[in-house]
Parts: sequence; structure tokens; C-alpha cells
Amino acid sequence: MRPKDAATLIILRQDGPHPKFMMGKRHENSKFMPGKFVFPGGRVDAGDCRVKPLTNLHPKVEQSLINKMRRTPSPLRARALAMAAIRETFEEVGLIIGKQHNGAFNTRASGWRQFGQTGYGPALDQMRLIARAITPPGRTRRFDARFFVIDASEVANLDSPYSIDNDELLECHWVGFDDILSLDLPWITQKILGVLRQSLKQPGSLDPGKPAMFHHMTKSGWCQETV
Repeated sequence: MRPKDAATLIILRQDGPHPKFMMGKRHENSKFMPGKFVFPGGRVDAGDCRVKPLTNLHPKVEQSLINKMRRTPSPLRARALAMAAIRETFEEVGLIIGKQHNGAFNTRASGWRQFGQTGYGPALDQMRLIARAITPPGRTRRFDARFFVIDASEVANLDSPYSIDNDELLECHWVGFDDILSLDLPWITQKILGVLRQSLKQPGSLDPGKPAMFHHMTKSGWCQETV
């Protein structure tokens, strides 16, 4: 089974004594990672390729997404990944990564109409790539997932999320690094949070040129590279 392009967004809140990030619990009946605590995200839809954002990816982030991209690498696919992360975040937790569009963002694309009706259009310029992971062969569903991170100051409605009719993510709330010890997390999420925690100890943790972890399976076992 060929892995499908997917994207996840880590919204990093640093306005308190300790960093926090938005997570939710997947429904117990979900076919992929049931009952696990995850970041908002999902697979890339056709509309993510067609809709034009108000601001584009930083060139270094775009290049990191294109590096080692399977099949046909392109800036359009890179942009669609970031768009998917923003759309899924809105659909699952009601948070808007965007800027007021004043009529400049008008689309009929499936999955984006409700977003556009908020008065905001998607903004990609502050999104950073922290990791990529491919579900190993043999699973019922496989994804080639990119993990983005963005500072919560870029969220247009941080403390007033839209009410979304969503049954994919439950118990959505802000979680700190110490809180994750009591949560049921996928192992790759634990791995990525470890990378993020170490990165935040360094200056320029959200600089666009920082390499991203790439975790995937080879014939010899798990392989960790950078992109």
C-alpha cells in the first residue's frame, strides 16, 4: 500500500511559564490510532492543492518539504501539505492559522468554504517543518506525514475557537511536556516531542532553516535522517 500524503500541526503556546501544545484524543472507533492522543492533522485533500493561501511558505521550509519527496516533487505539493495541516486544524479544533482576507480569499473548494467564511485566509509564512514520518508497511493505513510547528501567536482566534462539529478529536486541550507522561501517545509522537523539547532549549528554535527529522522503515529497520 502506497502511503498517502498527510500533515499535522503542532501549535506551540509559549505565553506561560512552560510551553504547551494543542492535542486531542482520537475516537475509540477510529481506524487509525484509536484512542491515542495526537496533534490535529490528516491526509491531503484535492482542495488543498487548488486553494491559494494569502502568504506562502518560507523558501527554506518549502525546500525541506521537497527534499526526498516521493513520486513527483513540486512546490505545489509542498504547499498542499501545509494547507492540509491548517485545514485539518480548523476542522478538528476550530483554530485559525491565517490573516484577515478582506474579500481576497474566496473559494468553493471542498473543505475550505467554512474557513473562508470566517473572514480569514490561510497564511503559511510562519509554519516550520520539524519532522516527517512514514507509516511502516503492513499497516491497514499508511501515511507519509509531515509535522509542522507554529507559534500560537500566529493563531487568529487562540482563546475563542470556532465551534466545530467534529468527532475525530475528543478532549482537545493544551498539554505540557510533563503532562504527556500520563497520556496514551503514538511512539512517533513521543519521538517528535522529544525533538521539539530539545530544540526549544536552543536559540532560534523556530528558524526556517533548521533540519527536520525524517523517520521511515528500510529493509534494515528503522532509519532516521534529516530533510
